[in-house]
Amino acid sequence: MPDRVSIDELYKRCDPNIFAFNTTDELPVFTGTIGQERALSSLDFGLSLESAGFNIFLLGENGTGRITTIRSILAQKAMSEPVPKDWCYVYNFKDPDIPMTISLEPGKAVVFQKDMEELIKILRVEIPKVFESKEYEKQRNKIIEEAQKKQRDIFSSLEEEAQAKGFSVRKTVSGLIIIPVKKTGEPLTEEEYELLDEKTRKRIDEIGKTLQEKLNDVVRVAREAEKLVKDELAKFEKEAALAAVGHLIDELKGKYREHEKIISYLEDVKENILENLADFKVQEEQVPALPFMKLPKAEPAFTRYTVNVLVNNKDCRGAPCIFESNPTYYNLFGRIEHKIQYGIAITDFSMIKGGSLHKANGGYIVINALDLLRNIFAYDALKRAIRNKEAKIEDVWEQYRLISTTTLKPEAIPLDVKVILVGSPFLYYLLYNLDEEYRELFKVKADFDSRMDRTDENIHKYASFVATRCKEEELFPFDRTGVAKVVEVGSRLAEHQNKLSSRFSDIADIIREASYWASKSNGRVVTEKHVQKAIDERIYRTNRIEERLREMILEGTLIVDTEGEKLGQVNGLAVVDLGDYSFGKPSRITARTYAGKAGVVNIERETKMSGRIHEKAILIIANYLGSKYATKKPISLSASITFEQLYEMVEGDSATCAELYALLSSIADIPLKQGIAVTGSMDQNGDVQPVGGINEKIEGFFDLCKLRGFDNSHGVIIPSRNIKNLMLKKDVVDAVKEGKFTIYPIDRVEEGLEILTGMPAGDLKEDGTYPEGTVNYLVVKRLTEISEAVKEKKEEEKEKKEKEE
Repeated sequence: MPDRVSIDELYKRCDPNIFAFNTTDELPVFTGTIGQERALSSLDFGLSLESAGFNIFLLGENGTGRITTIRSILAQKAMSEPVPKDWCYVYNFKDPDIPMTISLEPGKAVVFQKDMEELIKILRVEIPKVFESKEYEKQRNKIIEEAQKKQRDIFSSLEEEAQAKGFSVRKTVSGLIIIPVKKTGEPLTEEEYELLDEKTRKRIDEIGKTLQEKLNDVVRVAREAEKLVKDELAKFEKEAALAAVGHLIDELKGKYREHEKIISYLEDVKENILENLADFKVQEEQVPALPFMKLPKAEPAFTRYTVNVLVNNKDCRGAPCIFESNPTYYNLFGRIEHKIQYGIAITDFSMIKGGSLHKANGGYIVINALDLLRNIFAYDALKRAIRNKEAKIEDVWEQYRLISTTTLKPEAIPLDVKVILVGSPFLYYLLYNLDEEYRELFKVKADFDSRMDRTDENIHKYASFVATRCKEEELFPFDRTGVAKVVEVGSRLAEHQNKLSSRFSDIADIIREASYWASKSNGRVVTEKHVQKAIDERIYRTNRIEERLREMILEGTLIVDTEGEKLGQVNGLAVVDLGDYSFGKPSRITARTYAGKAGVVNIERETKMSGRIHEKAILIIANYLGSKYATKKPISLSASITFEQLYEMVEGDSATCAELYALLSSIADIPLKQGIAVTGSMDQNGDVQPVGGINEKIEGFFDLCKLRGFDNSHGVIIPSRNIKNLMLKKDVVDAVKEGKFTIYPIDRVEEGLEILTGMPAGDLKEDGTYPEGTVNYLVVKRLTEISEAVKEKKEEEKEKKEKEE
């Protein structure tokens, strides 16, 4: 009598009496993370260690609580850490293309910005007042008058000398010249000059040349004097303006005396203001060249005196925690904006905008790894920033432009940030194995598991999670039976009786849906039946393809026999995973054998519809046959195995046992029961190995048998090592309890062979043969017949060839 899985092994219930509450309203809100001790330990290590390169990668499946956990941990940790400095950019008067950075205490950057705005506002009023004052005009006029008097004295003495010698100083377009004059004072014409005798002309030329030289000397002296006057006026203007500017600048220097960079900057500001006093004077409106053209009023630019606050931590409590949802290059590292003026794109340091890294500086930044890799330049730039410990704001497209343009090169900001990437295990191992820099920069791995042990402690944490979701989302409370059912759902999702799923996003959806169905039934408390209703309705919403395939089987379009016996045919079980729903699908596996030396032929392999693992499984079957039946003499055999009516790729080894049974049935000429389906992998020794998707496979065959009607012969053969994975639905458990459906666990392939054939497999006797009336006896007998037939055929061909020769 073959072993059968007991009722208690089909489904592990959660006893509602384990809970002390009546409804989850009685439970407090749970704020921790459930079942992720390893990941929490890694996070604590990575966040506490400040050494370079110990950034963190959070890996795990979606829904395991990675983001929720890191958000909660960072919120608590950041509160106990100091608020980082503010950062701002100011104009670099020595090199305008490289704006300077200034750091200040939290909240002080905005104060500094307002101080500079107020300074310029005051100066725009006070400096014009200085230049409009009577005292200023008086002193200025005095300087100008003294200079003019000196010029008049110089020119008057020259004019007197010239007049005494018959010459006069006249002004022309080309400047001042000396010309001879008549006694009447009129200039001597060229004709009159030519009429003079040679001696007189020579004397006039000599005197004129001497006077012209003196005139040139006087003009040179006058120009130098004029330059000195301009310098004196400029000096006077600066001194006058300094009276309005100096004490204001000094006040700011005193306020920021602890910041050497600001002191130096303010000194540069003062020098620049004194060099550009014209910008502060009252501007005269320009007259347009054409009457109908109205020129825009030229306003002096005071942008160079402003402060561009890049990071303001005034309202920050503790270290910043930034979650960057769209990690493009510009969102991470900032940008230099431009504005279009008269068709030309212009920019200045005030248009520099910071990115997420600047905001997170001194704290933490969390980035989705897949989003980071999708954005061009972002990943490489992030590694460079971490490695160099500085954040640069650059025009990343500059090197790709056809025409080189001038742009700003802002000074880099020192970077001190803990980077936390969140992604899938696939991404983690891909980066770890292919990117050497990644290994040096992200040394901490926080691995979130998708399941946890089903202990009493974790069961009670499950109950607390249910209570928390209900309270935070204003759902109906769950009673003890409802929570117990949620725990059972967790084991089904984990595919293990002693485990619970830690994909709490899926559990939360069940909670929400169960609450909805409770409200639809006018209930105020969610019970076990509402949770089951939520599960049933979810399956109904997503199982259209499963029902269509089952319908095709019932109609006979897809041939699957569930009663009687067939030679060389067995029902295998596969899992179809659609992403949102997976289900079991029975398939006919057939085998045919005949005399030959081709061995076991995998038809799927020949048609390139077989995966590597499935090909390996076929080789295991061939090797098992050889080790089992060809220990003393070789066997000759040609056989083919295939999945009938299969139109997609075959992959996996879970049908190895079924394929072996079909093959042995064909060899031994023993029919197999079609009411029993088979799943299970095997090794070369004949030991049965566990497979995945065991619940879906059993339920898929069960549903088909149920629709066709039970005759108490239906069942499924499974590996005994899969018993711990059984969490079957209630219909299956009830059918097994009533004897309508049977689940057979096996450890050796021979056990399944006995169940399907109703004959003993047969153990090898001391003489190397198998007992009559056993499957193995018939297999050996048939293989011997095939070998002899092949041998006879070979001898006949040999004799025929000898006769021909």
